[in-house]
Amino acid sequence: MFLNALRAIFGTKNDREVKKYFKRVAQINMLEPKYQNLSDEELKAEFLKFKEQIIKSEKEENEILNDVFAIVREVGKRTLNMRHFDVQLIGGMVLHEGKIAEMKTGEGKTLVATLPVVLNAMSGKGVHVVTVNDYLAKRDAEQMSAIYNFLGFSVGVVLSSQNNDLEHKKAYDCDITYGTNNEFGFDYLRDNMKFSKAEKVQRGHNFVIVDEVDSILIDEARTPLIISGPTNRTLDGYIKANEVAKKMKRGEAVLPPAKPEGDFVVDEKNRNILITEAGIAKAEKLFGVENLYSLDNAILAHQLDQALKAHNLFEKDIHYVVRNKEVIIVDEFTGRLSEGRRFSEGLHQALEAKENVKIQEESQTLADITFQNYFRMYNKLAGMTGTAQTEATEFSQIYNLDVISIPTNIPIKRQDKDDLIYKTQNEKFKAVIEEIKQANKKGQPVLVGTASIERSEVFHNMLVKERIPHHVLNAKNHEQEALIIQDAGKKGAVTIATNMAGRGVDIKIDDEVRALGGLYIIGTERHESRRIDNQLRGRAGRQGDPGTSRFYLSLEDNLLRIFGGDRIKGIMERLGIKEGEHIESSIVTRAVENAQKKVESLHFESRKHLLEYDDVANEQRKTIYRYRNELLDEEYDIKAKISQNIAEYCASVMSEFMLDESNGEVNFKTLKNKIFDECSTEIKESDFENLSMIEMQDKLSEILEQSYNQKMEKLDEKELHNIERILYLQVLDNAWRDHLYQMDILKTGIGLRGYNQKDPLVEYKKESYDLFLELVNRIKFDSIKLLFSVRFNQEEVKDLENKANKENDKMLENSTEKGVSEDGLDIKKVPRNAPCPCGSGKKFKECHGKSGPKQGILA
Repeated sequence: MFLNALRAIFGTKNDREVKKYFKRVAQINMLEPKYQNLSDEELKAEFLKFKEQIIKSEKEENEILNDVFAIVREVGKRTLNMRHFDVQLIGGMVLHEGKIAEMKTGEGKTLVATLPVVLNAMSGKGVHVVTVNDYLAKRDAEQMSAIYNFLGFSVGVVLSSQNNDLEHKKAYDCDITYGTNNEFGFDYLRDNMKFSKAEKVQRGHNFVIVDEVDSILIDEARTPLIISGPTNRTLDGYIKANEVAKKMKRGEAVLPPAKPEGDFVVDEKNRNILITEAGIAKAEKLFGVENLYSLDNAILAHQLDQALKAHNLFEKDIHYVVRNKEVIIVDEFTGRLSEGRRFSEGLHQALEAKENVKIQEESQTLADITFQNYFRMYNKLAGMTGTAQTEATEFSQIYNLDVISIPTNIPIKRQDKDDLIYKTQNEKFKAVIEEIKQANKKGQPVLVGTASIERSEVFHNMLVKERIPHHVLNAKNHEQEALIIQDAGKKGAVTIATNMAGRGVDIKIDDEVRALGGLYIIGTERHESRRIDNQLRGRAGRQGDPGTSRFYLSLEDNLLRIFGGDRIKGIMERLGIKEGEHIESSIVTRAVENAQKKVESLHFESRKHLLEYDDVANEQRKTIYRYRNELLDEEYDIKAKISQNIAEYCASVMSEFMLDESNGEVNFKTLKNKIFDECSTEIKESDFENLSMIEMQDKLSEILEQSYNQKMEKLDEKELHNIERILYLQVLDNAWRDHLYQMDILKTGIGLRGYNQKDPLVEYKKESYDLFLELVNRIKFDSIKLLFSVRFNQEEVKDLENKANKENDKMLENSTEKGVSEDGLDIKKVPRNAPCPCGSGKKFKECHGKSGPKQGILA
């Protein structure tokens, strides 16, 4: 109560921030007459003067913000016939400061972005603008390029349809680059698999504006970007596990000490499967094994768990669709098909077995990064969306981003009515159809929001029976979503859309529709996130337009059934609600919102958990990528590094074969064999007589240095530098991918440490650090072994870098969100002891013929 009274007197923190921005807006407005009176050429000259001051570091961006914003506003009027509103100037300032601008739908966020984009592009370091799909990236770049081109900036677009690096590189070399989060992230991963700086497409991470920031940094943040390759594991287990899962009987959860009946229990709240003792015994009998949870059968237990999830937690046309005999994920937030993405840890294979389609091979990680860690690399990160306040805590904790809610240019007139709640889904469906009929009869356009493709189809079939013309916009026809959604405001239009379909496209209405009450939003189910519901509501009432929104719920909806339906059911029974009747109450609406808060909290913890683990890997990733970039630098002193590695290698092998350090006794025969096998160098025992351990290390190091120099003396300095650099990179890449494979295995089983009263995250940090130390030593020592053993002629020397890049391109050409990467080698008929066809110099059995992670020179 006291806090509310203080807010009423002094305003909220957000109100105070907005007041400060309005003071600066007044200063910008005072400059408008000055720039209005300039000709095009004079305006350009004035802007160029400010740009030179930034490049020469004579002034900082904040010092010239007022003038630049005033110039951009004037250019917008002249090129697009659009004048930035005062609130749009505030949005531009918020973005420039590296914060999130929360602006309602229809407030012109695309135009807002031009202000900070121009200001931050003046340094020449590049500005990235990230959108949720290719259509919006292309549209926004084309629309706003008139402003940018007038001021002398180049504009590029990175699209998934562009299938070569040259197009991407050209786009990134522009002053301003538009694209999607996936393309930016995958380009970063691919760049760190290239063998020369010239092959990289990105040129740095200076300033980025993320449009629909909640969708990208919150909704999609639970799925990391992964480039992966095959593991060579058998897939038969998924078919057997699927058959076993179908014979298992589902039981109901009970409170302890009672034991549940059935073979397994489904925990819908945490989306988990708990197998009972009876279920374990049954599964062991069906699999024909004595102990399902022994080390030998661990993979069977895992595959059964995934098969049970596939049958009991994942529904066709809600969580995934089957198209062209392929299982495709449906994004739970956008309702769009996530083509290329696959569920991890064998779940996708379990779904393929369930749907009786071809089971695709499991994959191992070759390169990965979370969106959190990708976007935190930028010197300055900003975002804009219509809905961010509900996730303000997460934005602050994870990204250090403040959310500023900016008032609308014209006050909102939309009426948001209380939810109507029915006992059953059928009653709710009938009520929704009746409401659509009433609105359609008078010509008022209706947008019906659904939570899944299945629900879209239900309403589609019901409207067909009622002979009401309509459009269906869901994950099955998302290619046309922009065209469908922009017509949703026409008189008499009825549009069914899943969740956020068509996001980023304005729904405009004419005067006739305004007179009818504007667009009517009908939500057929509450989403797990309040933010998604707010986005649906926000489709109506743009720029002061009239509109209405209302949600229709039932006690059978998943959210109410799992998170609080009993309380509402009790209220309905006490009120004596009959079939077809509903209750409408702000108390019930608050109960629903409390249920949503619980789910949002669970999702936040899930994303935070993912990030805590990825932060461990991220420090290692940054170290490896930083060193990799040093190797790509032609000025890097690779010779000194190799000398250092030889010395460390010698210290390691001497320590390994030292029998008595006090008198310098060493197992010389074994040492001699090892040095010859790994370094192709003969050593004499007489050279090491009467030497201390340190002296022996120095002597061995001297011998290997001489042997190496003799081997390489035929090459000129430039050729030698190039060979050492490329071969070292190949060793580093192989070791890093092998390390990621080990990290995947570690992460999969680390949760079990909790049963031994140990913190899984602490254990993961300790063990991953040990693995990383092993990785560093492996890179050093394997590079020495390869450099000593490799054989090549002059032609191979000249073509080494080209070959490396071509092989890498082959591996990457299929690496999209699918997480599938082929290296293009024909390995079916290679004898196991023959040289590997990849050119590594290793035997096939030790390279591409090895099970587990791919090895070899360019795997």
